[in-house]
Amino acid sequence: MTFASDPATVLPSLVLLSHRVRVLPMDAASLVKMPENTILFLDARDDLATAKTLCRLIHASGLSTPIVLILTEGGFTVVNSQWGIADVVVATASPAEVEGRLRLVSERGNAPVNAASGSGEQGVQNEDGLIRSGDLVVDTNGYTASLHGHPIDLAYKEFELLKYLVQHPGRVFTRAQLLQEVWGYDYYGGTRTVDVHIRRLRAKLGGEYEHLIGTVRNVGYRFDPPEEDEHEAAAKDAAHGESGES
Repeated sequence: MTFASDPATVLPSLVLLSHRVRVLPMDAASLVKMPENTILFLDARDDLATAKTLCRLIHASGLSTPIVLILTEGGFTVVNSQWGIADVVVATASPAEVEGRLRLVSERGNAPVNAASGSGEQGVQNEDGLIRSGDLVVDTNGYTASLHGHPIDLAYKEFELLKYLVQHPGRVFTRAQLLQEVWGYDYYGGTRTVDVHIRRLRAKLGGEYEHLIGTVRNVGYRFDPPEEDEHEAAAKDAAHGESGES
């Protein structure tokens, strides 16, 4: 939760991790929008009073959502156990520290980090080499991709780029990282190549699905799977198994 116009500046390290992040405004109405098994990062850098009020409201409403306060160093002198928070983190914390605090908060609440904060690092690939993400299916063995069962006409590097992103849902990659992982160490082109291929991929996914490839400002790109991904994939796999047995 934050009032910031650019949420990525609140806790920059968080967007570099492999967790799905949903940004909500700091008001009471946002409490009803929080999905289950969520770890709530509350922006208390500039408005400690509002943050404290929200903490009390969350507990008064009976929600058991763990709260991690994002603070500046000066805020540590004000916060105490009466706020009912699970942990605190300074806004400039490193990705390793943020990941560690997420893990500890999750373990104390007996909920896996991935379920609490978003999708895991690796996409789910079945024995046939298929990775399903909502209506998108990537066939890693056949080097094809489809939407709603209709094939997407992808060039080789476009497919490789899509496959790599889908295999790491929610994880942010810089252009340099994608260039290295998809094009290889011996490629001497510039990072502009990545932007061009991302633009082509989005165009081929179409207006309804181009948002699956998200841009993290001043950082790079990531694959944002649909929220119902896991349930849809499980249902499709079950249906596929039943049809195969009959």
